[in-house]
Amino acid sequence: MDKPITTILFDLDGTLLDTNELIMQSFEQLLGRHYPGKYTRIDILPFLGPTLTETFNGMDPSKTEGMIQEYREWNLANHDRLVDEFDGVTEVLTQLANSGIRMAIVSTKRNEMVHKGLDLIGITHLFETIVGLDDVQRPKPDPEPLLLAMDRLNVVKEEVLMVGDNFHDIEGGKNAGVRTAAVAWSAKGPEFLSTFNPDYMLNHISDLYELVGVKGK
Repeated sequence: MDKPITTILFDLDGTLLDTNELIMQSFEQLLGRHYPGKYTRIDILPFLGPTLTETFNGMDPSKTEGMIQEYREWNLANHDRLVDEFDGVTEVLTQLANSGIRMAIVSTKRNEMVHKGLDLIGITHLFETIVGLDDVQRPKPDPEPLLLAMDRLNVVKEEVLMVGDNFHDIEGGKNAGVRTAAVAWSAKGPEFLSTFNPDYMLNHISDLYELVGVKGK
């Protein structure tokens, strides 16, 4: 029998924060300058999730550093205008924390931008630790960031759930030996995520109540 889930590791972008439009527009304006007419919004969709280094190395490694810098400048300047939380995130996570569920962020973003997003909607205090791109050598789907978060929290993998909107999160969770939940509001859609066989599919963030045995409001 599975142990009760006591700890949840959350991805950030596309899972708790609706950063989809920010990311899409960040890529659109950048790629429109460097590769006019080559990338549509459909073409850009696969870039949601991987690190910027992975994405730009796949185009032209000689341009990667410059492209990352340009991307980050526009992304930062427009962050607060284009970012919001998904429905119910603050309410549900607050209830989970008040009920003793331990939570952490495991993201492929730089720590500075993780904090910026969490601070924007006022939920930074709900997470015991944050593992961002700056903290690891190998981002998701490598298990390193999840294992680091679990080590910081001093929890066992049998009691941990990884929640995310992309295959990096599901594969990363499997590689770390924890249970996984995909979010149906992912920009890539539940059908895509189902192909990676997550243990659970969340249709709304409040579905977590049942999984962890917490009574919702």
